[in-house]
Amino acid sequence: MRGTRDLLRRRAMIVRRRSATIVHVQMVNHQQNLPAFKKSISYKTNRVGIADRFEEDSVQRMVTLDVDLIDFYDEQIKRLDLYLEQHAKIDDADTFYRLMSIPGVGRILAMTMLYEIHNIRRFAKVGDFLSYARLVKGTNSSAGKQYKPTGSKIGNPHLKWAFSEAITLLKRESPDAKAFAERIEKQHNKARANTLLAVKLGRAVYWMLTRKTAFDSSIFAK
Repeated sequence: MRGTRDLLRRRAMIVRRRSATIVHVQMVNHQQNLPAFKKSISYKTNRVGIADRFEEDSVQRMVTLDVDLIDFYDEQIKRLDLYLEQHAKIDDADTFYRLMSIPGVGRILAMTMLYEIHNIRRFAKVGDFLSYARLVKGTNSSAGKQYKPTGSKIGNPHLKWAFSEAITLLKRESPDAKAFAERIEKQHNKARANTLLAVKLGRAVYWMLTRKTAFDSSIFAK
């Protein structure tokens, strides 16, 4: 599964390059003092004839190049998504669909969790998994004394990203998760609420995969 995991990470890099290219087109448009795009140029239909709004030949050429690159990235990402999903269903369809039972979690987040976790049983305790996913800070103690936590970069940044994206979608799709986050936010702040929600989701994922059960939103009522 390591090769497929690395390909999935490569996909994330291509997505970032696509986003950077879209931003560049928007910057050029701003530099030329032209009105902002009325519709998102993330969609191909909204990019048709976009270079024609620029007068200078070199600027037109540059924007045309950017649009061609975005179209190319779109096609490659589409092909990659199909390939990756087929392999996820072969490698571990049970875990793949189990992760997709989480409200808001689609194919890409489910595949990211699947391939970055690989085998949940390599984590002896739920705390080990939460630490690996960078959802909790590590401890630093000596002779019974606690010191400031260190090693904030230890763990898996790809899992950290997946859980950060997942809680945003989870609050949108799950009333229980949204209510949980709002309760914490009233007591503390939004950042604290998101942190605790991510930890709650991390625990849920650990036990889902360990016990082979689907996601249960009632955990947020506890």
